[in-house]
Amino acid sequence: MPVAGGDTVGVDAHRTARPWLTPRGTNLALLVVLLLVYATGAASEATGAPGGWWVTSAHGVAALAVLALLPHKRRVVARGLRRARSTRWLSLVMAALLATTLLTGLASATGLVTGVGNLGILWLHIAGALVVLPLVHWHALARPTRPRRTDLSRRTALRAGVLGAVSVAGLGGTEVAVAALELPGARRRFTGSVETGRLVPALLPPTSWLDDRAPTVDAGPWRLAVADAAGTSHLALGELAAFSTTRRVTLDCTSGWYSEQDWTGVPLSALLPDRGSARSVLVTSRTGYSARLPLTDLDRLLLATAVGGAPLSALHGFPARLVAPGRRGFWWVKWVDRVELSSAPPWWRPPFPLT
Repeated sequence: MPVAGGDTVGVDAHRTARPWLTPRGTNLALLVVLLLVYATGAASEATGAPGGWWVTSAHGVAALAVLALLPHKRRVVARGLRRARSTRWLSLVMAALLATTLLTGLASATGLVTGVGNLGILWLHIAGALVVLPLVHWHALARPTRPRRTDLSRRTALRAGVLGAVSVAGLGGTEVAVAALELPGARRRFTGSVETGRLVPALLPPTSWLDDRAPTVDAGPWRLAVADAAGTSHLALGELAAFSTTRRVTLDCTSGWYSEQDWTGVPLSALLPDRGSARSVLVTSRTGYSARLPLTDLDRLLLATAVGGAPLSALHGFPARLVAPGRRGFWWVKWVDRVELSSAPPWWRPPFPLT
């Protein structure tokens, strides 16, 4: 015979059992994880050297943590939808955009979808993340979940550890599955970019940062302004073309492709021999676009006038473009008309170009 009252004890224990994550805990966890997603995503866009693989891996782990939290968030959303709010539609738009961003990220990882129309899948992923960011900010302010001292507990640390372990295992499993199934994503670079036109300059996509457009440059009167501690000089294209230093360097564009090419030109260290007290080098395009790099990069930078043994085309930076090994494409300034040493620190710039 069963012990008297045994069923009642079981029911009471079931009723008082604490869920793995409360609605408040779910919201806090999602907020922290989304902050990690955006931080690692921005860092991975700026990472081009192979040593930065861990940044993009951390981004993948954080994204999978979001997926792991979705079942808990679903219950929170279901409860919230039962309340009449005038901004409900805005929350639903945010949810749809977040779902699109996650799906395009997964599609990029597998390589099964490379794009929609003329838009690359990684570009769509980044665009979706940027569009939804203001809505995430609004949602966090409109429905604040304030942290408490009790949030810093052993239970919280244990749950965070479990979530992290599940996400790391998920990323590892995804990579193994993509490789085992020989999906197209197995051939992508650690940044998520896919290879395009290796050693074939004609296949290089003519992409530029945001609204930068190819100017018309007349090679005859064109001069490159070069400014170091010794003063400013101006060099014609013929003088630059006299240099024939060739380096095989990978250009990795943030729009989702990479390409290894043979670039020929003049090392910036040869153009700027007198460094004085300079702390950075500023490279400026005829369009006004510019990049400020640390002086420690100077010996690796190349001002290219040719690629694959042929002069640069207008869309690829004629008459000269910067080649910056280990840096993403937005550092590779096109249509360069001025290089100069500067006393400003290398961090005296926005994290990404504004135009």
